[in-house]
Amino acid sequence: MAHSNAVGRVRDKVALVTGAGSGIGRAAALRLAEEGAKVALVDLKADRVSEVKGRIEKAGGEALALEADISKAADIESAVRDAASRWGRLDIVFANAGINGVLTPIETMTPEEWSTTLDINLKGTFLTVKYAIPSLKEKGGSIIITSSINGNRVFSNFGMSAYSTSKAGQVAFMQMAALELAQFRIRVNAICPGAITTHIDQNTHREPELEAITIPVEFPKGDQPLERGPGKPDQVADLVLFLASDESNHITGTPIYIDGAESLLHG
Repeated sequence: MAHSNAVGRVRDKVALVTGAGSGIGRAAALRLAEEGAKVALVDLKADRVSEVKGRIEKAGGEALALEADISKAADIESAVRDAASRWGRLDIVFANAGINGVLTPIETMTPEEWSTTLDINLKGTFLTVKYAIPSLKEKGGSIIITSSINGNRVFSNFGMSAYSTSKAGQVAFMQMAALELAQFRIRVNAICPGAITTHIDQNTHREPELEAITIPVEFPKGDQPLERGPGKPDQVADLVLFLASDESNHITGTPIYIDGAESLLHG
């Protein structure tokens, strides 16, 4: 990855990235570190981020591996506190961790399945932002939330009622937070990726009952029109870097779609 024309856009800033062990979170953590940020790598298991931490340090950067279940207040409060105390500041928060959850009809979805998805995706975002605010207020900063085209532009992925609700909720929460925190020079934005080559499907459970409610929809060839295929985590990482940097210093309260026009075709 060569980005020589943009070196140092977040130099000496401190970033906290949830879900940093794989996919978009991993790519964003590496990209922020490449640009000079010190990065707190938060994941459900600390060993998931050991490779990322090693790669950052090998390149001369600084990283901290932190274990946290983002749906648990004490976990994420502790992780944010550890990151801020390690480097004496916090400037960038990438609330990225999330799951697809169980894909099943509303009728057969259990209350526990609903709660698990909402607790991780939506409550987890709330907790990450909540506990980061005191540190971010000191100098201002940037919060970036990973939402999705699902729940905001696309509603044809059957069985994803809990996921889509959590993703729509993240955008509403982002807009409320953006206005509330503007006086402290804290910007809050959401990215809405389409299909990206990640491992999120590993925590997806597709129930057989979906067959009964799925309405057949046929899309033309190339349902990601711009590149004829899914996006890459590195492309999303570049957007995260932009929103984390001062180059986006007048952008807040905005959902930004990064999907190669996929949602315009599917919506």
